[in-house]
Amino acid sequence: MINIAFIGSGNMGFALMKSASKNAKIYISDADTEKARFVCKQLAEKASAAEVLFSNTEAAEKADIIFLAVKPQVLSHVLAEIAPAVKKRNADSACPVLVSMAAGWSIDRIQSIAGEKTPVVRIMPNTPALIGKGMIAMSASPEVSAEKIKQLENILGGCGIVDSIDENFMDAVTGLSGSGPAFVYLFIEALADGAVRAGFPREKALRYAAQTVFGSAAMVQETGKHPGELKDMVTSPGGTTIAGLFALEEGAFRSTVMKAVEAAWKRSVELG
Repeated sequence: MINIAFIGSGNMGFALMKSASKNAKIYISDADTEKARFVCKQLAEKASAAEVLFSNTEAAEKADIIFLAVKPQVLSHVLAEIAPAVKKRNADSACPVLVSMAAGWSIDRIQSIAGEKTPVVRIMPNTPALIGKGMIAMSASPEVSAEKIKQLENILGGCGIVDSIDENFMDAVTGLSGSGPAFVYLFIEALADGAVRAGFPREKALRYAAQTVFGSAAMVQETGKHPGELKDMVTSPGGTTIAGLFALEEGAFRSTVMKAVEAAWKRSVELG
């Protein structure tokens, strides 16, 4: 059985743990030990073996794959802490694969601290991974074997769609699918607010808005049609939909969404 360590046990880390725990022994290291224990207990309820570690160094010594599930601002500290153990194992040809989900941190930058020949994988998951509906972009350094890439694809596959990309696109992915769920949640809330303004009950408005977005996204994926074509299928001449679309265009809806993705992309670049 493969040994997988998670340094950090936040929401995204926990989503990946749940998927990884089906075929692996899980180790958890977190500055908040009580939080790590709580996560272990939750994993145990899913019939998974998990163990709390009391140092990041121990995680680097035990695991075959180490998920760096920490914020970009603290990643340098974590890497400096585990680097001696990682370099020692690399010298013994038993180096763990480091999997980072920190926005902005390039593979080269991670290797500059952890060791030049350290196998590193960058991923950018999003919060729908918590329910197995995520979008996970993945980019690996040349040191990562095909076998390890396959293992990671299997691990991450339980969280949603896994797509291998060139690392140069990772910041754009951060702005799109990494930050995108927040933009969609805001849109769902706005749709519901519009219905409430029209007199519809709040609880039902949220249910209708969420299902409308869910079904519309499924139409794009399952029909393969361009969103513009699907939009036109809903839009009758002089009807209700074109009136609403006109209001969105007056508010610069499309350019505002584009600017939101661009702002998130730029921030990811800055973090690097």
